Amino acid sequence: MTQEKETKPAKSQGKSKKKASKTEMRRSARKFAVQAVYSWQMAGQSINELEAMFRVDNDMSQTDIPLFGELLRGVATHSSALDEAYAPFLDRGLEELDPIERAVLRIGSYELIHRIEVPYRVVINESVDLAKVFGATESHKYVNGILDKLSQRVRMVEIRARHEAKKKS
Repeated sequence: MTQEKETKPAKSQGKSKKKASKTEMRRSARKFAVQAVYSWQMAGQSINELEAMFRVDNDMSQTDIPLFGELLRGVATHSSALDEAYAPFLDRGLEELDPIERAVLRIGSYELIHRIEVPYRVVINESVDLAKVFGATESHKYVNGILDKLSQRVRMVEIRARHEAKKKS
């Protein structure tokens, strides 16, 4: 009987971790991506090395790993073009951006430009949430403003369609 009592908690502990939803898994991927992009920006480590390190050092069982990899590699590959895309909306030079803000803006810009299947409002909201979690006190407002302006340039068709649909309803 003692053995039964000892094994029951172990069984229930294994069941206590529920499976994350697709939204939660994507949110987790973005959180890890911000940290990895930040590390890449600061240390200049190779992307493959960083990706492997994050996958080994973190519990990514509740993470959309392909999205994490796509964001990390995509930002690294297209960082200059991403910076050029949002730079016109900055109130300071690129080099003056906080490294966390830069990482969030690069990820948000990447998603706006390269992941058009993700609605622009979702990209902006997720980026704002990342800035709230990792950034300075008011950085989420700054990120919101910049990505909103960028979305008007790169997602014009989607935004117009949304406004037209609103008018009809």
